[in-house]
Amino acid sequence: MHRLRLARLAVPLMVFVAVATVAQPVRAGNGTRIHEGDIGGVPYRVEVPSRWNGTLLLWSHGAYGLELPPPSEIALMNHPATRQWLLDQGYALAASQYRVVQGWGVVESGLRDQIALLDWFGANVGKPRRTVSAGASAGGLIAVLLAERHPGRFAGVASLCGVVAGTTGHLNSALDANHAIKTLLAPELELVRAKDPDANAARARQALTAALGDPRGRARLALAGALADVPGRYASRAPAPEPVADQVRQQYFYAYYDRGGLWGADRADIEHRAGGNPSWNTGVDHRALLARSSQKDLVRRAYREAGLKLGEDLERLNAAPRVKADPRAVAYLDRYGTPRGRTPWPVVTLHSTDDGTVPVENQRWYAERVSRAGDPAKLRRLYVDRGYHCAFTASEEIVALRTLIGRMDTGRWGDTRPASLNKAAGALGPDHQTVFDVAPEPGMHPTTPAFTHHQPGANLRP
Repeated sequence: MHRLRLARLAVPLMVFVAVATVAQPVRAGNGTRIHEGDIGGVPYRVEVPSRWNGTLLLWSHGAYGLELPPPSEIALMNHPATRQWLLDQGYALAASQYRVVQGWGVVESGLRDQIALLDWFGANVGKPRRTVSAGASAGGLIAVLLAERHPGRFAGVASLCGVVAGTTGHLNSALDANHAIKTLLAPELELVRAKDPDANAARARQALTAALGDPRGRARLALAGALADVPGRYASRAPAPEPVADQVRQQYFYAYYDRGGLWGADRADIEHRAGGNPSWNTGVDHRALLARSSQKDLVRRAYREAGLKLGEDLERLNAAPRVKADPRAVAYLDRYGTPRGRTPWPVVTLHSTDDGTVPVENQRWYAERVSRAGDPAKLRRLYVDRGYHCAFTASEEIVALRTLIGRMDTGRWGDTRPASLNKAAGALGPDHQTVFDVAPEPGMHPTTPAFTHHQPGANLRP
């Protein structure tokens, strides 16, 4: 679902924003003007309500996996009902599909193509009174980076389920988990530079599935997940199950589906774009890593049930061969995926407490970055008590956006206590109270607002 890239790709891309193909705007039944076209071959969609209030929300979508076709429609918000609420309130919306929509090239493309669209909007629709940079997942990272790199063009930032700890840490965390899977479960796997990425991913998924059926395998899956802070909660609404086997199964879903591509096509794509391998685990003490993990108790329970000695497996991990990074690939990720923490404008982040694709510890790292390079008083971190990735109701997204806009309007934060946020979200209609969940079957399901207090632990691999 998520993120990032190097200099050798940048030169030919500069010409792509030169020519725009523009269709006549279509006026919807409610008076909204819809602009569609392309800028240098990159599709965009813009919607402007009949009574535009002068504020534009520039939406950055996330990364679509390489193993599935990308959606044909351009998303203008994470939840369709949020999009409609924004239009009804007078906000204009704009989004580019990006030149690269799948894999980790979305950040490099998004940083360029979104600014090209913002330029186009100013020249063809009107200069916004103010612009909000918003996005989800890898788009939540893009939203922050866009504003940091063009601070004078934005008045606020909304990052939903964003990879705000940066892509370097995200990939290093995945490498830590995969290092454990290779060392303890499937030594035939290739961690980086796979000769046949698709075959490597298939072997990894086979190994994960085989391990799930055995208590010893489950213990080692739990350890691998804990080294990346992956929670044992995949369903968005139900709490984490109590039995160890059930929690490990939910960790497994993240490893199999959301992170499975990092054994194959997704990792090969980033290595190609970065000009080498950008991840490393040299110098990592896995015993210390586990001691800081939010999932260490699950690991201890799983090892007790399996009759395995956790200390022996940690020694095996620490003694196993390590992976070194290619310096120019690391520099590429630093360029296309590391927020600096600057905040000349207010920032609101929204994250699920049990997100295993982009763990909530991202928020702690970003807040620490802001405390060094920006103004902590301009950051508000909001949390909902859910599993899964980007699992928000429209009501929660709307309340998060209203919190940001209120700060932009008044220069002060409103009441962000969870009880107050839930009351405000609950006041919205039933069509705003649905969330994506995998159970009982994948789809949108009714729920209630779930804002909560939360204190994330330290990000394991910044």
